[in-house]
Amino acid sequence: MIFDAHAHYDDPAFDGDRDELLKSMPEKGVGYIVNAGSDIASSEASVELAHRWDFVWAAVGVHPHEAKSWDEASEKRLSELMAEKKVVAVGEIGLDYHYDLSPREVQKSVFRRQLELARDAGLPVVIHEREALEDTLKIIRDFPEIRGMFHCFSGSPETAAELVKAGWYISLGGAVTFKNAKKAPAVLEKIPSDRLILETDCPYMAPVPFRGKRNDSTMIHIVAGKAALLRGGSAEEIERLTCRNAVRLFGERM
Repeated sequence: MIFDAHAHYDDPAFDGDRDELLKSMPEKGVGYIVNAGSDIASSEASVELAHRWDFVWAAVGVHPHEAKSWDEASEKRLSELMAEKKVVAVGEIGLDYHYDLSPREVQKSVFRRQLELARDAGLPVVIHEREALEDTLKIIRDFPEIRGMFHCFSGSPETAAELVKAGWYISLGGAVTFKNAKKAPAVLEKIPSDRLILETDCPYMAPVPFRGKRNDSTMIHIVAGKAALLRGGSAEEIERLTCRNAVRLFGERM
């Protein structure tokens, strides 16, 4: 059974057939989807999707790109959403220095505050990190009681090993199939079986041979097949073990 640990079905790319597509997921082997928020509006949409579909759960949070929009009202609404019974994580949150769409000091402040909220609520977190690894690691070390996953992990096997040792999960997706990818396949090959999670980040990051097209949760079959080639075993075994791992991470409210 597939567990898609990070999706964005509230994205406009799904406006034309969202209900039809989600309705088809169970018959295609998709048993769990966590729909992630990136701001207050998308977090609210994620919760709405989770209430409509039995196999969908929500993560709520403010993405580093949107950190500049954070205010007291954002914090209050996010805290309210975190109390919803189908909210299983705070995310996606973190740091992104590639585009710097929010000032870096603002990103760090909002990241820390959301980690505090997650800690107080007893929820795991979903980390977005891009070109900000040193600062991200520095911040999460201040929250040793927090657990969670690094989504679409783009770091080295050595960094992955450090995170795993500290209790984190590593989530990988379509990038492991890209021809120019080096780090992601190396991480996929070496990560301990009990710390690997799969995701789509759909509608983005579709695996080869669908790169550039709209991604959806069924395409985890392709990523699992790549994992089986690198790690041995079958795609079905990879799907089962990554499903178990994701349920272990998110499962307190499932």
